[in-house]
Amino acid sequence: MKAISDKKRVTVAITGASGAIYGVRCVQALLAEGHTVHFLLTSAAWQVLYYEMGVDTSDEQACLEELFGKWDHFHYHTQQDFSAPIASGSAKSDAMIIVPCSMGTLAKISHGISSNLLERAADVMLKERRKLIVVPRESPLSSIHLENMKRVSDLGGMIVPAMPGYYHNPKTMDDLINFVVGKVLDQVEVDHNLFTRWGDDSR
Repeated sequence: MKAISDKKRVTVAITGASGAIYGVRCVQALLAEGHTVHFLLTSAAWQVLYYEMGVDTSDEQACLEELFGKWDHFHYHTQQDFSAPIASGSAKSDAMIIVPCSMGTLAKISHGISSNLLERAADVMLKERRKLIVVPRESPLSSIHLENMKRVSDLGGMIVPAMPGYYHNPKTMDDLINFVVGKVLDQVEVDHNLFTRWGDDSR
């Protein structure tokens, strides 16, 4: 196990929307920099991990260790574990990232529905006026989707669509993934070198 200093506490949740790699890469980047991560996966997200990333999800603990390794500052919670610290506003939390966020999850959060730990944790972030970053991955978007995004934004959440930029001249799929993850981490004020910023002399 690796020791860490006192850094940010971030909840990362992956839903069943396409693009699970964004969430995985986000967790990996946070852990590598020593930040504490509370991690959530919906049942649909486990399926996406299998279909999109080809990982063996038959043993969930082994799967998590394959993706993230073993860290003292990594905490996995099941969807009905309402005893988890992230279910309460009294617990310290710097930010929550839902990446990618399905339209179903977005709809429930925008209407204050808390039927599982993910939705409850998001509700806590909004009521405590803490950072909630939602990364939608859907196309095209209906008026319902857009209205729900606006509701979350009006409540203080940040909408960061999974839209990679191209001004950094991406060469690989990883470049595109890292761009989106980097934009998300910017909202959490976490330092990273995942993409070249506009105006950077190294361009």
